[in-house]
Amino acid sequence: MRPIKVLVVDDSMVFRNLLVQGLNADPNIEVVAQAEDAYEARDAILKYKPDVMTLDVELPRMNGIEFLKKLMPQYPLPVVMISALSDKVFDALDAGAVDFVNKPDNLNRAQLNAFLTQELAAKVKIASTAKVGKMKRAETNSVFARLNVGTDRIVAIGASTGGTEAIYEVVKKFKRDIPGVVIVQHMPPGFTKMYADRLNNQCEVAVKEAQTGDRVLPGQVLIAPGDKHMRLVKVAGAYQVECNGTDKVNGHCPSVDVLFHSVAKVAGKNAVGVILTGMGGDGAKGLLAMRNAGALTVGQDEATCVVYGMPKVAYDIGAVQHKVPLSVVAGKVYSLLANKY
Repeated sequence: MRPIKVLVVDDSMVFRNLLVQGLNADPNIEVVAQAEDAYEARDAILKYKPDVMTLDVELPRMNGIEFLKKLMPQYPLPVVMISALSDKVFDALDAGAVDFVNKPDNLNRAQLNAFLTQELAAKVKIASTAKVGKMKRAETNSVFARLNVGTDRIVAIGASTGGTEAIYEVVKKFKRDIPGVVIVQHMPPGFTKMYADRLNNQCEVAVKEAQTGDRVLPGQVLIAPGDKHMRLVKVAGAYQVECNGTDKVNGHCPSVDVLFHSVAKVAGKNAVGVILTGMGGDGAKGLLAMRNAGALTVGQDEATCVVYGMPKVAYDIGAVQHKVPLSVVAGKVYSLLANKY
């Protein structure tokens, strides 16, 4: 099997060379070209036809986001953004990037090498399997049955690669009558608060980054913080979340499985579980636990996933009752809640 061909785009020659060196250390990756701006990158894409491009958000002459907007309609290509802590990365994901990594700052040599050879290389490998250029945002004029299901109901959602946009497609259709929603999206710390604030500004429901003690309320969405596991608990008869623990589960913190197992234990048949696009198997066993506890479960179908990993594993082990396209996930959640309760 041939190595994954990568184009590295960054305006800093020093950092660019570090990226090239780190990625080339992986025998499954070959950096075929590098560029310092969008115009050089465009020429390199046409000449070398890379499988994946790493792209800095901040570039001279044309920034990475504008480049993506021009590139993706004409030449769909899996792109991993390299970004400092900024909400601009979500504009890049909206423009078609598959994933992102947090640009390291003031790391020692060992930490930098780990970032290059492990985190970035892993994202590049995942991106090489992603489907790009085919996803269209769904219309928002869907009408769902009004819900009156009480505060003992809950919706739990998990996602990874491609999930920021997939979650938005679902949550933007939720109305204030939706039961409390808890979400794990694999994402570095810092970015989860920006992502929650972004959703809060774009959606009808209230969205916030979760903190220990937050109540799970109808019309509100809680996003797990990027460096802690989120669990559902019940205190004085009401749902709350606890956010603690930093040990990775299935390679992730937060982990979808950790959330789903807690929902299975605490909410049981009163829950609806949803697993969306993402690489690996995080969330599959937790979703199966939810189903075995009486919850209703939904999985995104292969055709609409950026990476059909997590939903596939969940489906293969019998955790998914309803496999549906992304555009109807929100409607399916509403219909399940309305029909069961």
